[in-house]
Amino acid sequence: MSDAAGVLALLAERGETLAVAESLTGGLVAAELTSVPGASKSFRGSVTAYATALKRDLLGVDEALLAERGAVHPEVAAQMAAGARARMAAGWGIATTGVAGPEPQDGQPVGTVFVAVAGPDGTRKVAALRLNGDRAEIRRESVRSVLELLAGELSANERAQDTEQNGGN
Repeated sequence: MSDAAGVLALLAERGETLAVAESLTGGLVAAELTSVPGASKSFRGSVTAYATALKRDLLGVDEALLAERGAVHPEVAAQMAAGARARMAAGWGIATTGVAGPEPQDGQPVGTVFVAVAGPDGTRKVAALRLNGDRAEIRRESVRSVLELLAGELSANERAQDTEQNGGN
């Protein structure tokens, strides 16, 4: 269940919400989510922070981290997801940052992508991707990957809640 419809159905079933922070995907994650009828039940909104300064100003990514490591870094992705979640008052936040090409960025080769999830109770997960293909393929695969990462975290979170409700068995 890594597609947008599946993720939104799970969020709606649980009464939870989602916010998105995007860089290299330029709004494709939000477009994918909002293409699903009824998305407004769970989708709060998105920030496309393409410029590095906007990652800092709109999403609260640490300025020193950006200056030292650049925008294409796993901790930047994690902070983007957490910033989206906090600033849009959502239960879950997801983020994409990376290099779609055609040129390397921040010392990272084309196809270097980090996707992240931030959730309730401090849940944070980042996946490092090394993608092949042209710019469009890298962006599409980044969208698929961040939704898949979220689906995995939602499923893990659901299993943990079930275990708690059943006395740990």
